[in-house]
Amino acid sequence: MRNLRHANPLAAVRNLGILAHVDAGKTTVTERILYATGTTHKRGEVHDGTTVTDFDPQERDRGITIFAAAVSCAWDGHRINLIDTPGHVDFADEVERSLRVLDGAVAVFDAVAGVEPQSESVWRQADRHGVPRIAFVNKMDRAGAQLDAAVASIRERLHPVPLVVQLPVGAEDAFTGVVDLVRLRALTWTDDGTNDDTDDDTAAAAQEGPVPDDLREEANRRRRLLEEAVSELHPAALEEFCAAGSLGAGTLTAALRDLTRSGEGVVVLCGSAYRNRGVEPLLDAVLAYLPSPLDVPPVRGTHDDGGEQERAADPEAPLAALAFKVNATATGRLTYLRLYSGTIEKGDTVWDATARRTERIGRILRVRADRHAPLDRAVAGDIVAVVGLKSARAGSTLCAPSAPLVLEPPGVAEPVVSVAVEARRGTDTGRLASALARLVEEDPSLVVRTDRETGQTVLSGMGELHLEVAVEKIRRDQGLAVNVGRPRVSYRETVERGVSGFVYRHVKQDGGAGQFAHVVLDVEPLDTPDSGFEFRSAVVGGRVPQEYVRAVEAGCRDALAEGPLGGHPVTGLRVTLTDGATHVKDSSDTAFRTAGRFGLRDALRACATVLLEPVVEVTVTVPEDVVGGVLGDLAARRGRVTGSDARTGGTAVTATVTATVPLAELFGYATRLRSRTQGRGTFAARPTGYAPAPASEPSPASAR
Repeated sequence: MRNLRHANPLAAVRNLGILAHVDAGKTTVTERILYATGTTHKRGEVHDGTTVTDFDPQERDRGITIFAAAVSCAWDGHRINLIDTPGHVDFADEVERSLRVLDGAVAVFDAVAGVEPQSESVWRQADRHGVPRIAFVNKMDRAGAQLDAAVASIRERLHPVPLVVQLPVGAEDAFTGVVDLVRLRALTWTDDGTNDDTDDDTAAAAQEGPVPDDLREEANRRRRLLEEAVSELHPAALEEFCAAGSLGAGTLTAALRDLTRSGEGVVVLCGSAYRNRGVEPLLDAVLAYLPSPLDVPPVRGTHDDGGEQERAADPEAPLAALAFKVNATATGRLTYLRLYSGTIEKGDTVWDATARRTERIGRILRVRADRHAPLDRAVAGDIVAVVGLKSARAGSTLCAPSAPLVLEPPGVAEPVVSVAVEARRGTDTGRLASALARLVEEDPSLVVRTDRETGQTVLSGMGELHLEVAVEKIRRDQGLAVNVGRPRVSYRETVERGVSGFVYRHVKQDGGAGQFAHVVLDVEPLDTPDSGFEFRSAVVGGRVPQEYVRAVEAGCRDALAEGPLGGHPVTGLRVTLTDGATHVKDSSDTAFRTAGRFGLRDALRACATVLLEPVVEVTVTVPEDVVGGVLGDLAARRGRVTGSDARTGGTAVTATVTATVPLAELFGYATRLRSRTQGRGTFAARPTGYAPAPASEPSPASAR
């Protein structure tokens, strides 16, 4: 264990996320980090339900991370604010909100499986946010673990330049440590890290020594490869390499830091978190290579007038903070904040630029999952929770009242699966409505609406598991008995063949002020059916003033909510305003917005439209002897196989099949797969977009 040796300047802060596919060992890595830093005095285990970050009862029951959990710890004079993120695709929105406020991340990979489907998804999410990463190949003690194979999958599927800085000492059960290729030393662990029989409150430290004789030649070869790879990417390293024929440890470390922070390379380490081997070098790598708040570009926000402004990570600058998570607890409503600039103190008044109201900071808390320590103040670079905010939601900007600024909120994915929910007792209807409102407040990827035809309350989310967790949370937290309908997917509609020169005139005279708007619209499909909506104006001569053009666009967006086929949202089209006319008295924003809405609605009826259904990429891993039955089952579910691979792990041979399958056909697939493979098969799925649905009507199980 190392202690925090000094006050916490910005250079000594790391805001870090742990990213991975489900079951790659994310939470175990987090638990070992907390143990190594002395934050906890007992190793938490996922299988025992004793982890710090998976503290929710459902997480412990299911053995997976569901909610992003923030913890804070100290290592070698640095403060690490760490967020353990979910690995299941249904909770990708939790990952998205976390990545929005992080400066760096550790991507965890299984040494046997390599890059898995959700590994790829979270990697792409981090790419979008420009978050620098280092890679940790976990489970090196497993049968079939191969560092080189895992690194090859990282290179081939994620396309970074992997910079491997460690060589494993031993393999599978005999894995005992690593060779540090930067400093050419061996780090070994004698404690197997799987029990806590002693009363010692510190983790067994690595034993440092020379590189073993049987690995010296291989270590020198790999060090040379590392130097060459770094020199190809880093000018200063290339200069030293050409002059001296090698790189010193200092130059190599500095170059690795620059390449990590620029995204040009990814440092790769290895270990076994469960056996507590490789965690301390991982922490050292976090400090050495990942950026502090001072190393990332200033955050950008917009003023009320639409102008942009940057805020640097300076405690003396005006406050700018982003709320990325809201959680109702027994101690009150917690709002998790990332402070980008400025300082907050207990009792301060701040401006919620999103809700446009003032709020008062009641308390400030340093977070450790479900436990908290009070703070008097928080400064730029901190991730903390505050109590007392009433209106702030995930994505809200808090700023100084004298210097308002709105930061870009995290994106929210559109839900793809829905269920009808109702209280079992009629007297609980009001309580259910309140519980659903609280759920949506905590998780913006959930949507609640009332079906206009049936009057039912419909809850929509990112998948079956997502909705199961939400309903179970209502049952447990509120003590409500709830009836739940069968899951149904969310369809979309798109244009297959458009129309040109569609004319719509909106004229209204009802005794008061009149309304007049004349628009001419072209509607055409975009290249991909689920690529959203584009609007442009080709009006010349000022026949439609610019303010009315914006109103037409707003009206067109209103019309996208319900398509002509079945009232599903419309996507994948471009609308061009080609002409129009105004009236000197009766034209207005309202009139042109109405014309845009009803004009596009009628134009869509004149177009050839098709129904779209959500499609997912499924990766199924099964014993080789049952792969034929699995392929047949996927074909029966309208699946299209895109690849297959066989892999030997120990004495077993497994097959991995990749296919694209309509989401509607996957309801209940987990149970079916377990039955077909005697419990030996697993699968993972990730959304890939939408595709045209069959011409026949959707089945009752998958209808809207």
